[in-house]
Amino acid sequence: MVLRLASSYMSLPQTPRGSSHLSQRIPFRKFGKMWKRACTRRPDIVPSLNGDDTCLRVFVLSDLHTDYSENMMWVECLSTVKHKRDVLLVAGDVAETYNNFVLTMSLLKERFEHVFYVPGNHDLWCRRGSEISFGSLEKLEKLLDACKRLGVKTDPVVIGSLGIIPLFSWYHESFDREDDITSFRIPPLEMACKDYHACKWPEELSNKDTSLASYFDAMNEHNMDIVEDIKKTCEQIITFSHFVPRQELCPEKRMLFYPNLPKIIGSDSLEVRLRSIHGAEGSGSACHVFGHTHFCWDAVLDGIRYVQAPLAYPRERKRRMNGGENWLPFCVYSDGEFTERLSPCYWSDYYSVNPDDPITLNLHPGLPDSTAKE
Repeated sequence: MVLRLASSYMSLPQTPRGSSHLSQRIPFRKFGKMWKRACTRRPDIVPSLNGDDTCLRVFVLSDLHTDYSENMMWVECLSTVKHKRDVLLVAGDVAETYNNFVLTMSLLKERFEHVFYVPGNHDLWCRRGSEISFGSLEKLEKLLDACKRLGVKTDPVVIGSLGIIPLFSWYHESFDREDDITSFRIPPLEMACKDYHACKWPEELSNKDTSLASYFDAMNEHNMDIVEDIKKTCEQIITFSHFVPRQELCPEKRMLFYPNLPKIIGSDSLEVRLRSIHGAEGSGSACHVFGHTHFCWDAVLDGIRYVQAPLAYPRERKRRMNGGENWLPFCVYSDGEFTERLSPCYWSDYYSVNPDDPITLNLHPGLPDSTAKE
């Protein structure tokens, strides 16, 4: 996520005129009818290693931003041996350009046995080279096609006895329910957030209302039969998305470099959907992984464990208290159970001992640099 203040296989293929891509195929007013299924499908079931779930390890990672050379180098330096039998969940924002996206996912697939992906906002930017002529929905389809060719999974799958469910999502401004800070002038979202210029949507879709969030949430309907089977057969389930499902998973506005950040991070329908999977009260076998805000997080809210493990931007890793390179990707599942919580984890550690206080609108004095979201 960025906020701003004051080879032939690797190239994005042109779509022939008259072809059917997402922006043409999906009606905008009735999002629930987006994905028609020809038949009821069963979940893909991938045997765990040697038939033993105790060998299964699941790692999580978000916000790779490999358009930065330092981040691409970090991916290239991941061991080609250590993770050969492991699973990796990539919670969006891999790269802005299609070429870097394909290269990054290829490198990850070479290193991990199974790689899962959901799209982030940066992945759908269309502002460089030949991508300028594409819309974000068209680019989304290209990315999903590339994942299919590479063997990267974007649908729910059972591995051994563990269910893994990718969830498509987008944010909407009404997600923010905290009172606005009015004690100083805050740049408008259109000035602060590059999505408003770098993403290109049909006129029926907008960040300002819930239309984009509903559009992406409806994409998950395609897999609901699979999800229901997973709920019946798997004792442990990991869901993951790029965007934030609850506002409590972001620091209060008074803590933020850009106090309007909560307006561009999350989706109410995402929380509703993952609760429909994990249950309203959650359980010790429920985990949701997310990304986008670049704040490391590991906390349990209403019975569900929420985890964010971002690589983030090079400049952020240099000033953040909990680093990035040395402990990523984070292992969230091993030996048939969820691992111990991520620690240190500055913000979720802070809120584990300090109550959330969204009513207080005075900016917090002397905040550390880790709160500066750019």
